[in-house]
Amino acid sequence: MTLTLLTPFAALLALGVVVPVLALFAVRRRARRIRAMLSLGEPPTRSLVIPVLALLAAAGLLALGAAQPVVEWTTDRKVRTDAEAFVVLDVSRSMLAQRDIDAPMRIDRAKAAASAIRASLPEVPVGIASLTDRVLPHLFPSADEDVFEATIERALAIERPPPRSTFLTGATSLDSLATVRGQRYFKPRALSRLVIVLTDGESQPVSNARLGSLFRRSPPIETVFVQFWDKDEKVFSRGVPEPQYVADPTARATLDRLAASTRGTVYSEGQVDAAGRKARQLLGSGATVVEGEQAGQIALAPYLAAAALLPLALLLWRRDR
Repeated sequence: MTLTLLTPFAALLALGVVVPVLALFAVRRRARRIRAMLSLGEPPTRSLVIPVLALLAAAGLLALGAAQPVVEWTTDRKVRTDAEAFVVLDVSRSMLAQRDIDAPMRIDRAKAAASAIRASLPEVPVGIASLTDRVLPHLFPSADEDVFEATIERALAIERPPPRSTFLTGATSLDSLATVRGQRYFKPRALSRLVIVLTDGESQPVSNARLGSLFRRSPPIETVFVQFWDKDEKVFSRGVPEPQYVADPTARATLDRLAASTRGTVYSEGQVDAAGRKARQLLGSGATVVEGEQAGQIALAPYLAAAALLPLALLLWRRDR
């Protein structure tokens, strides 16, 4: 851990406190002469000490803040060698649905959930795939959370790539999850495998038994489903709801049946934290290796500036006494 001053010479700002301190002592000396002429007693010393200390403290904190101190640290990045996970995010057109034109779309809520779930698996390599009528990997399991975030923000968008089908909003095929097994998305050494599917559940017919058989094959692929759906949501085009889209009320039942076949669990979007806990539970614990370093930093200037307000507040409080 190191402390770096980005603008060290800005700390000279503290010299500015000399003027008000000298002015304070000048006023104090003048007041002493006047009290002597009027035969008045001297006030206690603490009446001067406290304001001076408060003024010096405020100046010192502001000067430190102006120097822009930054604490930097590096830690070893520990990575599980026996576990991998994939976040599969539905990018079909129905994920554009929202309650009104200003409300967040399903895909935006799903992206936020993907980041939250990824954060709950810090030592597990996690990949990203998109889902329409096919599953396409965008990032194979990686321990780098920054790469994960960049992929979520830059690579995932509605119908990117477009589905092969001609459906307008109902292009999702949960059956395509079979390719996660068939195309070997996981490394052979990863015996603990997890697929986290973020979708509205509005899918073409699903072969539940087939998917269940594939996912239970050794080594098994565990599943967690998170649904982003509301019956009142609509797909808007140029501010007007598209008449072709109607929310599918059977979507949750579709996910429930698929989860039962794959021995998975379905969560609503309000249960993202629970989904993250379930993901950790399913992957359990295992051996880790050190794979590179993680760097972090925190700027202290805002905190020092806020702390400088405390002695100034003390001065104002004493002034009213």
